Amino acid sequence: MSDKPGRNVRKLLQPIHEARPMSQMQHDRPKDRPWLFRTYAGHSTAAASNALYRSNLAKGQTGLSVAFDLPTQTGYDSDHELARGEVGKVGVPICHLGDMRMLFDQIPLDQMNTSMTINATAPWLLALYIAVAEEQGADVSQLQGTVQNDLIKEYLSRGTYICPPEPSLRMITDVAAYTREHLPKWNPMNVCSYHLQEAGATPEQELSFALATATAVLDDLKGKVSKEDFPAMVGRISFFVNAGIRFVTEMCKMRAFVELWDEICRDRYGVEDPKFRRFRYGVQVNSLGLTEQQPENNVYRILIEMLAVTLSKKARARAVQLPAWNEALGLPRPWDQQWSLRMQQILAFETDLLEYEDLFEGNPAVEAKVAALKEGARAELAQIDSMGGAVGAIDYMKSRLVEANAERIAGIEGGETVVVGVNKYEAGEPSPLTSGEDSIMTVDPEVEADQIGRLNAWRATRDAATVKQALADLKEAAITGANVMPASIACAKAGVTTGEWADVVRAAFGQYRGPTGVSPNPSNRTEGLDDLREMVDAVSDKLGRRLKFIMGKPGLDGHSNGAEQIAARARDCGMDITYEGIRLTPDEIIAAVKRDDAHVVGLSILSGSHIPLISDFMEKMRENGLGHVPVVAGGIIPEDDAERLRAMGIARVYTPKDFELNTIMRDIIQLADPERIAAE
Repeated sequence: MSDKPGRNVRKLLQPIHEARPMSQMQHDRPKDRPWLFRTYAGHSTAAASNALYRSNLAKGQTGLSVAFDLPTQTGYDSDHELARGEVGKVGVPICHLGDMRMLFDQIPLDQMNTSMTINATAPWLLALYIAVAEEQGADVSQLQGTVQNDLIKEYLSRGTYICPPEPSLRMITDVAAYTREHLPKWNPMNVCSYHLQEAGATPEQELSFALATATAVLDDLKGKVSKEDFPAMVGRISFFVNAGIRFVTEMCKMRAFVELWDEICRDRYGVEDPKFRRFRYGVQVNSLGLTEQQPENNVYRILIEMLAVTLSKKARARAVQLPAWNEALGLPRPWDQQWSLRMQQILAFETDLLEYEDLFEGNPAVEAKVAALKEGARAELAQIDSMGGAVGAIDYMKSRLVEANAERIAGIEGGETVVVGVNKYEAGEPSPLTSGEDSIMTVDPEVEADQIGRLNAWRATRDAATVKQALADLKEAAITGANVMPASIACAKAGVTTGEWADVVRAAFGQYRGPTGVSPNPSNRTEGLDDLREMVDAVSDKLGRRLKFIMGKPGLDGHSNGAEQIAARARDCGMDITYEGIRLTPDEIIAAVKRDDAHVVGLSILSGSHIPLISDFMEKMRENGLGHVPVVAGGIIPEDDAERLRAMGIARVYTPKDFELNTIMRDIIQLADPERIAAE
């Protein structure tokens, strides 16, 4: 009995082939093929992003991962009111075929594996991609890549949706049905649990919410493809996941994903071929845990998180993209992205990881954790199914995420969850990596004007009659229930713009405002808030009514996690809150300030567009006689920008380092105190 563990370990670590002399092993021990190396990239203009892509490919990147700017993601042209300040900030602006042509100039699409993080406008961006590939002379049937095309997680966590859930689901499966016939190597949907974890999801929630989304799509797709073709379509569904710092749990989560997906494909859909039941996934490791304080520590966090999705052969990612170490400070530079790429290459090519079978098979601790995660996920899936599936459970899932994120933040605030450099071991040396003017990348403010100029030139040179007919055909397809992809491709070739395509979709299907997940009723998480609640009561007595706080999200930024937590904590402190969700214009927020006679206003902008958006907002506040109302703002805001915001009249500026929500609450209460205002 005593030597069994030793024998098992020796067997587990036995290379794929018998041991040979070291010199031989180094040369002819077989290795698995590494995952795709990707860098999520895109900024400023199509030309600048093209140069970045070609540079990254020359450095050894093996696949493209395209980041689009927020107007492109939400279906607006660069000159739309809501696009102001957002053009080229978090990705590349693509308004028409000319932009897409420029984006992939000198990049042969028939030799690429391209991932496009696009959802509400996925049919349109795929149509543009196909049109460019045809111009290049590519065989479209050989194109390889992925459109994310997961709208349900947009309602829950990322916010780039356009239409209500039902027509959005219809367009997801339109893309899937079209690719089955015309792009058989293309992944028509990337079920994306990445943003669920960014919104605070527990591992069980990430598992269950993603799998519920996949089944909602497949249930709808069954009516669009033949019974014979359906198993192969199941095999084309891929996933895009997150991996956090608790890397053993995260590795077990990936093994649980593999087993649960195999089970669902077999039992729910009757897929017999194991090849079509494979859990195929790409990953970007966690950005939520990257810290502004001691940001160099993020390098180790990224490496450890990558191990969760690479160490276990049974659950290894097919593609990996890593964030840059300084993303909590601003946009990463090409050098920062290169550092993350080299991390992948060193693991794949310098270590012996790919020479071994699965390192964890038969490990009792791993098996027990996987079983526990599966049990928790099945319980959540049963709850979601009882509500009619993922579409019917959107409000429920959103509220669960907000609650889970509140618990996560409370753990960091209270010190139960240690974050090195943030709530423990805070003393340290200044980082030489963050000094100097070029320590982060900034987008030239002239980019927006340049993009709008080229957009206007494009409109002026196209054939108006051809554009009008293409849009009419798209409208007919949308209304009649025909697949929208052929009409979208015709629109791309005719010169239609992103905003024009999306306007037809909006008119046909309507627009949607997702749930905020923030109930007006206080939660049961009021422990430790007694002092703050007393302060709110005291200030409310002085004001003659309950302290009124409005939380606003101007612009197109849909990352609402911070805004939700600020609103929820203000509510739990006893304030009267208004939080109407994402994607509001300054005029809409100001209308709420007037209507509710707010005492303090909060603004949250994480897209890097804080300067133009807040400047516009503050000017309009003064024009409306509201210059006396204190305004606080939060986001990824460099100190130079914070100084500019204070000069505009912003009372407080918060960045990721300001993780103690109670401190922010105390600031809001003090700003509303009429005695302080009188003293000033």
